[in-house]
Amino acid sequence: MRIFLAPMDGLTDDIMRQILTRVGGIDVCVTEFVRITNTLLPKKVFYRASPELLNGGKTLAGVPVRMQLLGSDPVCLAENAALAASLGAPAIDLNFGCPAKTVNKSNGGAVLLTDPENLFNIVKAVKAGLQDGTPLTAKMRLGYEDKSLALACASAIEEAGADELIVHARTKTEGYRPPAYWDWIARIREVVNLPVVANGEVWSVEDYLRCKEQSQCSDVMIGRGLISNPNLAKQCKLLVDGELFTPLVWPEVVALLIEFFNNTLEKMGEKHATGRIKQWLRYLSREFPEAEAFFLTVRQDKTPQLISDKLSIYQANLI
Repeated sequence: MRIFLAPMDGLTDDIMRQILTRVGGIDVCVTEFVRITNTLLPKKVFYRASPELLNGGKTLAGVPVRMQLLGSDPVCLAENAALAASLGAPAIDLNFGCPAKTVNKSNGGAVLLTDPENLFNIVKAVKAGLQDGTPLTAKMRLGYEDKSLALACASAIEEAGADELIVHARTKTEGYRPPAYWDWIARIREVVNLPVVANGEVWSVEDYLRCKEQSQCSDVMIGRGLISNPNLAKQCKLLVDGELFTPLVWPEVVALLIEFFNNTLEKMGEKHATGRIKQWLRYLSREFPEAEAFFLTVRQDKTPQLISDKLSIYQANLI
């Protein structure tokens, strides 16, 4: 019964991973995708995507972080995967699910689901290149425009040698619109023997339980639901085990916000820090009404000092 933190470009970077895994309940993380074109990338690219490589491939809380690669060239993907593994990535994940138009136009992400044979060739080449035994996983959607090739794509990924498959229960055209078709994951499980992880539209414990039931998966990957409620993974596990849990209270969330803001400011600079904290506040407002109220106070602020001052005053008033 594992819970994965989903890779989301521009959202679940190493700063967010450190915070969420410390809150607890997360068993596996996956990096934001590293785009592979036609060259062997320098080591610094992989260290930037996963600073956890310097900590044995784990967050400070001890949660392993898989390296996700996105591309369509089997040879280049294999070479870069081997390099990432040599740097200490505990597993390599291949992205066959990104719905972004710019990515799909470059023959990456979900558009690859239109050609199961190409998927087979990519996975087979990367698997062959991982001669040190590093596990290879893949993340796919149910298809590009429709679900007609879902079973064929999953079978191709398995036959090529992948060790695990994560399935986002929507097509590219369905994007992130509810619902997620978890029952289709159950159909995929009927035709493959490798472990399958269910993903998509899990915002609450109730969603988590329904996802497991309909997908017939014991393992679930959660993305936006964990950004909105950092305690969700821990909550799911404790309630399933029949144990009591202590929900995060708003002052604890404010402390996480301050840590996130300061770390983002230090690592990424002023522009990213102000944008990222506003982004997280909008997600948190789904679970915490106070987040929406505070967002309105900083919405127009463009300098980090203004936001930092407001956070400090706000936190002091909560004590």
